[in-house]
Amino acid sequence: MLTIGEFSRLTHLSVRTLRRYHEGALLEPAVVDETSGYRYYAIEQIPTAQVINRLRELDVPLSDVQRILRSPDPGVRATLIADHLQRLEAELDRTRAAVASLRRLLRPDPAPIEVELRAEPARTVAAVAAVVDEGEVDAWFAGAMAELEVAVGDAVIGPPGGTYDNSLFEQGRGHVLVYLPTVAPPRTGRVHAATLPAAELAVTTHVGEHDGIEVTYGELGTWVVENAMSVAGPVREVYLVGPRDVGDPAAWRTEIGWPVFRVT
Repeated sequence: MLTIGEFSRLTHLSVRTLRRYHEGALLEPAVVDETSGYRYYAIEQIPTAQVINRLRELDVPLSDVQRILRSPDPGVRATLIADHLQRLEAELDRTRAAVASLRRLLRPDPAPIEVELRAEPARTVAAVAAVVDEGEVDAWFAGAMAELEVAVGDAVIGPPGGTYDNSLFEQGRGHVLVYLPTVAPPRTGRVHAATLPAAELAVTTHVGEHDGIEVTYGELGTWVVENAMSVAGPVREVYLVGPRDVGDPAAWRTEIGWPVFRVT
């Protein structure tokens, strides 16, 4: 049997941590002296303590650690760990995107963006639309676009796009429409024909991953204000080059178009 201090040195878990794990029924001592209250551990508990240590280094919640340790099914344990690793990878992606945006924002002499004023005629497209919460847009977009691709097939005649209502950005929930251009839009499932109205657009192109697009939005908005214009409708995006076309995010191109009118 090992004292709590000896067990601490062998497992690199502090005495305080071991006491907390005991109180939380995560790692209980093999024996607790009824008189002194001293905790004693068995050498067979060392691997369990090391597993806990590694899981906690990965920020696995204590409740999940407990479930992993108590599950007799290796498949369940593997699934719990894989789920947490996916969350870590998603968090890492968000961190990388935030760092990239900050580097761009903090450049001492940022290059001016190129903006084109473009008169877009009305056109009819195959679309899927819904009112969506801001945090659910990515998942909804993936499902809607997959449905569009199946419905339109080889009849697509241009890059995909979307329109995003102002309330999505202002209130966190709003109308979203994604589309594929085609001569004869089908009607099946959620897919239907929709008309994009004619509009005067201030257009620029965002380069790279979509996560950093808010910086380009800000630069385009600045240009609009500096040129005595105002936004007059849902923002439009056209996905000129995306993950469906090339795997390298540096090659992705997203066109942003704000319907505008001149303030007199």
